[in-house]
Amino acid sequence: MAEVIRMPKMSDTMEEGVIAEWHKKVGDKIKSGEVIAEVETDKATMDLESYWDGTLLYIGVKKGDAVPIDGVMAIVGAEGEDYQSLLDGASNGNGAPSAGAPKEAPAVAANAAAAPAVETVTPATAAKPASAAAATEKINAAVVRMPKMSDTMEEGTLVSWQKKVGDKVKSGDILAEVETDKATMELEAYEDGTLLYVGIKEGDAVPVDAIIAVIGEEGANVEGLLARENGEAPAEAAAPSAQAAPTPAVNGSEKAVSVADSGDRVKASPLAKRLADEKGINLSEVAGSGDNGRIVKRDVDEFKPAAQASATSAAQPAPAAKAEPAPAVGAPAQAAPASGDFVDTPISQMRKTIARRLSESLFTAPHFYVTMEITMDKAMALRPQLNEVATAKISFNDMVIKACAIALKQHPAVNSAWLGDKIRKYNYVNIGVAVAVDEGLLVPVIREADKKTLSAISGEVKDLAGKAKDKKLQPKDWEGNTFSVSNLGMFGVDEFTAIINPPDSCILAIGTIKKVAAFKEDGTVYPTNIMKVTLSADHRVVDGATAAQFLLTVKKLLEEPMSMLV
Repeated sequence: MAEVIRMPKMSDTMEEGVIAEWHKKVGDKIKSGEVIAEVETDKATMDLESYWDGTLLYIGVKKGDAVPIDGVMAIVGAEGEDYQSLLDGASNGNGAPSAGAPKEAPAVAANAAAAPAVETVTPATAAKPASAAAATEKINAAVVRMPKMSDTMEEGTLVSWQKKVGDKVKSGDILAEVETDKATMELEAYEDGTLLYVGIKEGDAVPVDAIIAVIGEEGANVEGLLARENGEAPAEAAAPSAQAAPTPAVNGSEKAVSVADSGDRVKASPLAKRLADEKGINLSEVAGSGDNGRIVKRDVDEFKPAAQASATSAAQPAPAAKAEPAPAVGAPAQAAPASGDFVDTPISQMRKTIARRLSESLFTAPHFYVTMEITMDKAMALRPQLNEVATAKISFNDMVIKACAIALKQHPAVNSAWLGDKIRKYNYVNIGVAVAVDEGLLVPVIREADKKTLSAISGEVKDLAGKAKDKKLQPKDWEGNTFSVSNLGMFGVDEFTAIINPPDSCILAIGTIKKVAAFKEDGTVYPTNIMKVTLSADHRVVDGATAAQFLLTVKKLLEEPMSMLV
């Protein structure tokens, strides 16, 4: 089943994207989650991931070409599959069918969601005249999908609806507030009309590209649109024999044809597959109630594992079973209560992404660590003098950022990234600064830090840290880092190792400044102030000697801080 990859909306102001690089070519096998291209938006160059497994059958735009939001970029499917029908009916990105599309095909506008839109063609759909008629019905409404609001976002939590069903909506109106893995952001409407349907409640989390609402003309066939978008056959498209027979119990003993009985591959709608994956349900155990035993959304929603159901009925007498509320759909088996008192805290989108990205970093990039002691006596003496004339109060962290920025220009191998088939050396220095917030860690970026004064760096760090804690950071604030620093010195930590922040190849962990005893050549003891720093480096990009030389440069700059000012 072939899938169309469209230009996603990667920022709130993006109108088109430029293909900066294709990482795959026609004929290549690709897997869900693989980066297939780099797209330059109006704010950053971002990776475009595939959401499907298969073979890249078609590429419709060349490197350097601009594509409008929702424009067709490529097609993924089975090797040798005929995809021409998708191109014939594909939209050109502004709502009009592309050349060759049948005149009677409706131009159903879809919300410019940030995840690639999908058009599916199945033999079952083509074989049923009733379904085909329903599929070509003109419905003056458009679905609103969960947009991809950051390069790492996989799902969003609906914080609050700003509109309710029945409200008039104009393009640009704020529909809702969405919590991503990095910030709470506003979701704008891209269609004029009436809010006809709201698919999720406040507080619910849904994956990128999931349908969350419908906007259109009053009286539009919302159910038909949702069925078509979900790849499900409308009720009126059911076979006559199904109408004459009693409605089967979807997951009872008298089931519709099970897709596992035929020995063929599991037949399921795209939405059903995605929901089953989220809930950990094996589709081969689910009976399909759709055409030819096809599994649809309601089958997954109503599915209850047979083993769990039988165990419950066997373990409890009938009266008790009636008194117990039914378990939530897809909920895991309840564990035995633990002794003692405890609190379970739901995992936020930010914490989920931190866990995923840092796990990938630690277990993918071969980390090694280099620690060095830096004498901070002169930096401590200079700082009060600088703050007498500075426009913003300068911290030791600001001085470390400046020293790293200068050192990175002298050691470009450290200012690099591993891209799989190549190493990219950046000609600019953008330093990410780790900021602790209630729900985890954010890394806003100081751009071209090597060109900025200590006062400018200090002002930006304070401004971005404030935005991070208020959840007001925008994608432009956290994208594009080439190196990162993490400082736990203010908590009294002597030294620690940090996990590399992708796509960087290095991160510097900064400890506290500690007064210790030192010895002169004659054996005389004197006090001095020492700060330990540890560089975590990706050995695929940076070698040990390179890391040591970089730290030596940072050490010299901080031990002679006036050299950073001239």
